[in-house]
Amino acid sequence: MFLRVQYVFLHHVCSAPWITRMAESVLFPVLLAAVKIKCLKLVFDCFPYQANLTHFSHLFLSVLVKFNNCAGNKGVRYETNSLDFKVRADGTLYAAHHLQVPSKQLILMVTAWDPQTLGRWEAMVRVRLKAMLERPSVSEIHSRSHQSANGLRRQKRDWVIPPINVPENSRGPFPQQLVRIRSDKDKEIHIRYSITGVGADQPPMEVFNIDPVSGRMYVTRPMDREERASYHLRAHAVDMNGNKVENPIDLYIYVIDMNDNRPEFINQVYNGSVDEGSKPGTYVMTVTANDADDGTTANGMVRYRIVTQTPQSPSQNMFTINSETGDIVTVAAGLDREKVQQYIVIVQATDMEGNLNYGLSNTATAIITVTDVNDNPPEFTTSTYSGEVPENRVEVVVANLTVMDRDQPHSPNWNAIYRIISGDPSGHFTIRTDPITNEGMVTVVKAVDYEMNRAFMLTVMVSNQAPLASGIQMSFQSTAGVTISVTDVNEAPYFPTNHKLIRLEEGVPTGTILTTFSAVDPDRFMQQAVRYSKLSDPANWLNINATNGQITTAAVLDRESDYIKNNVYEATFLAADNGIPPASGTGTLQIYLIDINDNAPELLPKEAQICEKPNLNVINITAADADIDPNVGPFVFELPSVPSAVRKNWTITRLNGDYAQLSLRIMYLEAGVYDVPIIVTDSGNPPLYNTSVIKVKVCPCDENGDCTTIGAVAAAGLGTGAIIAILICIIILLTMVLLFVVWMKRREKERHTKQLLIDPEDDVRDNILKYDEEGGGEEDQDYDLSQLQQPETMDHVLNKTPGVRRVDERPIGAEPQYPIRPVIPHPGDIGDFINEGLRAADNDPTAPPYDSLLVFDYEGSGSTAGSVSSLNSSSSGDQDYDYLNDWGPRFKKLADMYGGGEED
Repeated sequence: MFLRVQYVFLHHVCSAPWITRMAESVLFPVLLAAVKIKCLKLVFDCFPYQANLTHFSHLFLSVLVKFNNCAGNKGVRYETNSLDFKVRADGTLYAAHHLQVPSKQLILMVTAWDPQTLGRWEAMVRVRLKAMLERPSVSEIHSRSHQSANGLRRQKRDWVIPPINVPENSRGPFPQQLVRIRSDKDKEIHIRYSITGVGADQPPMEVFNIDPVSGRMYVTRPMDREERASYHLRAHAVDMNGNKVENPIDLYIYVIDMNDNRPEFINQVYNGSVDEGSKPGTYVMTVTANDADDGTTANGMVRYRIVTQTPQSPSQNMFTINSETGDIVTVAAGLDREKVQQYIVIVQATDMEGNLNYGLSNTATAIITVTDVNDNPPEFTTSTYSGEVPENRVEVVVANLTVMDRDQPHSPNWNAIYRIISGDPSGHFTIRTDPITNEGMVTVVKAVDYEMNRAFMLTVMVSNQAPLASGIQMSFQSTAGVTISVTDVNEAPYFPTNHKLIRLEEGVPTGTILTTFSAVDPDRFMQQAVRYSKLSDPANWLNINATNGQITTAAVLDRESDYIKNNVYEATFLAADNGIPPASGTGTLQIYLIDINDNAPELLPKEAQICEKPNLNVINITAADADIDPNVGPFVFELPSVPSAVRKNWTITRLNGDYAQLSLRIMYLEAGVYDVPIIVTDSGNPPLYNTSVIKVKVCPCDENGDCTTIGAVAAAGLGTGAIIAILICIIILLTMVLLFVVWMKRREKERHTKQLLIDPEDDVRDNILKYDEEGGGEEDQDYDLSQLQQPETMDHVLNKTPGVRRVDERPIGAEPQYPIRPVIPHPGDIGDFINEGLRAADNDPTAPPYDSLLVFDYEGSGSTAGSVSSLNSSSSGDQDYDYLNDWGPRFKKLADMYGGGEED
């Protein structure tokens, strides 16, 4: 079985000589050794201090002691015989309170017992304190075991392993021996030793090696704790044949930290803020620095301090920093943004718990912005303001109020809000804030009247959008007075009653005085005259007196006129003063016309139809009256007594107040049209009557009481002669239409045959400059323009001078028939005319030569230019005439003649 020993050290124990002074004044924990004991044997060794320690006046010990009972140490409980020390459940031995160490050696008795097996063990622990340069000693502490319930006894260990602790950054020389491993069986047989694990046979390789014979283990290079803080190896012991002699044992190598890393700030620049006027102790920000060294030792314990503060106003120590946490807080009062808006603080972080002599340091910048609070009320720059506004104007800025506020511009602490406290009970003004300048703009929102108020005295107050800070009161200068004077302007006259309504009967005579429609001039302080005129009088029925506004009739007012809407006639008048500039107002006069019985009723309908025999049907009649109730129905319908035939042949039966029936009195009346007079009387006072004539057609009827067709004609009063005359007229009309259609067809056919010729009256080419006119030679300059016109007859062709013939004329005599070419409209432009003719000729393969463009084959006589036959042309050699096929249908024959090639 093995004895396993594990060393655990605190960094500050192995630090620089400052620990000598510190040990005399402070209490600090020292972890000497963590010892795992298996079965019966226990070994301790103190870590060699690197400081020259002679004694400790105060010492706090922490020793990890674990008893392993071969089956594990679960449930093992510990006790000690000293009242100064106690043992935790995990086996840690620690001092219960401050104590004096009388000598360099402490002897304790530790008891471990297992409540399950009732086994009990006691071990004596001797702790020796050594000087800095002494070699570590190994003390074997043999424990005695009491007989337990199961009769187990402690057995002797087989391995003796010294502790392994390696400081980082060692200067060597390398390889440097760490420890020697041996087994108590090496006296009996030859043993070969080896190690495995990270740092031995696993990357990083060969950091540690071991002499296989002597068991001495070495480190081969300097260690870096920040790269790796510990190594876990396993030691093996085999004989010369490779057989395992002992079970492998775990080796723990701990790299002891050295102060080789500076603290590093997370950020080089930190930004924080604090409200102005903050009390001392107000938190500002936190700066943080990390040290790669062991944070449980002084090497990695960082402490902070403020190096400089800029500016140093109002105090050079406005802030302080917590040395351990890095929290920056205010330490003095007097932060004022209006004086200092920003502080730049240089913070230093130092390890070795802030020891500037031995610790490593680094710095960072903390920018502290003093944020604004509303500790300055706004103040008017002057106590009184003045302005002027014309009457009857709105949305006019009267005065600009300026304020001063030392808080941060364009923030709620600076933005001004204005209020009118007094002087404007009717709400004529409001104050709006200019968001750029923070000025207050006194604006008219309700028109003021000079005749009512000539001036206003306003009291205004200004405050901020944000409330004032606690303890800050409004300033006396936050209130000011505003004087606003109102200027008089020429106001338009107005009609007090608008629309004015009067009632009168229609039909009043011309010149009747209706009313006085006068206007009032609001300018009481101006001596002005008002003149009246008509602005709108649709029927031209009224007159107005230009001086006093008296309304008289210029014509008879008729309620039944088209200008009347709902019995009301409306006219508009204008009242204008003589101010500078003149002003005018309008007024509307409404005349409600009361109806009088001035319209006689009219019979309806004017025409009707009835059968020649009575009792088959009747005619319903009524009346229409332009008047209104009570000057309308009920109506009275009656037949006149003259002529007597009326009452003899017809009769009227009353149905109700508005309707009656007209019917035959006799048994039979010959078919025809009869004028029946009827007297209609209304119910007005006095009543009016009218004699109306209704045309009644009397016709033979069928069994249903409807007039037959023949009967309708007969009733119309037409005889046989008249009917025959009508039929003859219809036949003549149809014949004329037919002849007109035939004439139009013939004219259209002629146009098809002469579609390239234009009527002389439509020809405009005489007024166009001639071009491409070959004509005769230089001696023949008298052009016959009639050749370009459509010939009326063919005489000029027959009588034309021999030798000159136009090939665009139709040949004389018999000619072959060709398909009619499509009709094209007469173009108004000669160029379009020629292009259309060319396109029609190219697309018509059967077109005769006269459908082409003008071609002249006579050049005249006596030309000084000579004949074109004098031009030399060569006919030698073969020439390809196939291109003639591309010239269109007009050159088809020429292409066949010259393009035949070998086929000819």
